[in-house]
Formats: sequence, C-alpha cells, structure tokens
Amino acid sequence: MASHAPTPGEPSPSALSSPAAGWQGIAGDWASDKDAFKQVPWGKAMMWIFLLSDTFVFTCFLTGYMSVRISTTVPWPNPSEVFALTIGGTEIPLILIAIMTFVLISSSGTMAMAVNFAYRRDRRRTAALMLATAAFGLTFVGMQAFEWSKLIAEGVRPWANPMGAAQFGASFFMITGFHGLHVSIGVLYLSIVALKVLRGDYERAGNYQIVEIAGLYWHFVDLVWVFIFAFFYLW
Repeated sequence: MASHAPTPGEPSPSALSSPAAGWQGIAGDWASDKDAFKQVPWGKAMMWIFLLSDTFVFTCFLTGYMSVRISTTVPWPNPSEVFALTIGGTEIPLILIAIMTFVLISSSGTMAMAVNFAYRRDRRRTAALMLATAAFGLTFVGMQAFEWSKLIAEGVRPWANPMGAAQFGASFFMITGFHGLHVSIGVLYLSIVALKVLRGDYERAGNYQIVEIAGLYWHFVDLVWVFIFAFFYLW
C-alpha cells in the first residue's frame, strides 16, 4: 500500500514526533525536567558531574603533595615509623592505617548490597545496610581523629614537624582532613537517606534511585582513600 506523501507545506510525521532542534530543543528539554543525558536521570548526572569536579580537586592535592615531597631538601619522615602503634610492647607499622583501609573497603561492600536490595524494594535490608555503611564511615572518622590527636601530641603542625620536613604536616592535615570531611558528609547523607527509605518515602514515589546515587558518592570516597593510602602512607 502506497504511503501518503505530504502535500506542500504539510509537516511530515517524523517532524511532528521529533523534538525541536538546536538550542531551542535543548532549552525545552532542560526546562521540562527531562533526562538531559539520554537515559541518565538528573540526580545521577549531577552526581557524576560533582564527582568529576571533586576528582580534579583531589588530583591537585596529591600532585602538590608529590611535588613538595620530591623537591624538599629536608628528609621526609618515614610513614612506617610515624604511623606506627605500640601494641603489647611491639611497634607495628601502619597498623591503624591498615584497619582504617579495611573498614572503608568493607563499607563499599555493604553499600553495594544496599543498592541491590533497594532495587528489590526491600526497605528494611536496604536501610540496615546503609546504616551499617554509615557506621563503618563513622568508625573510620573516629580512627582518623585518633591519628590526628596522636600526631598533634607529638608536635606535628601544618607549619612545623619535629620529625623532618615541615611540609609533611601541611600535606597530611590538608589531604586527610579534606577526605575526612567527605566521609563525614557521606555518613550524614547515608543516614538521612536510610531513614527515608525505612519510612517508605521512596516506596510512595516508586523510585529508589537515590540509593544508587548515594552509593556513587560513597564508592568515590572509598576510591580516593585507596590513592591517598598508596601515595601518602606507602610511598
């Protein structure tokens, strides 16, 4: 059967169904709260953009730290000695840092399971796993506070360091402090989302995607710690 050819001046069916082209179409899509990046929802797209910008910040911090460490003429403190703890009369290097790393990596596992149960609409397990993740994060921050207190008691300051290069204190407090701030914000963020999940707010909305978005943030925080651990504590 022959298809109907549009008469002159009559818009084609494809033109009727397709969105407006050019800047007008882009403005229309964004203004109508549509998915601006094909199938990526607003919340996830904005989180990825935020994480990308945060990646640049952490990259600058770590690059600056490496530049300072390479260029300083004063001996850099040995991390195995600076971050050692004496347990039972034996000095164990990096034991606290190893535990902190294990705690944070474990929290990635509980967060991944929380996302899995969220898409199964299992509110209780999702909330429980998110709160467990937040508890891991709180434990990490507590151990980091202990680490800070120990170094401050030993005389390390952002402007001075009795164990070697003065830049050590500035690098340590800047990098670990900025990361610790991210973990603290993540703990608050996950706790709020977990309570809303338990209350059934997202069940009524029919969308648990906020759990996955929170998971993106938390996995990013964990990944950044892996680089800090490698460059600052092992190098």
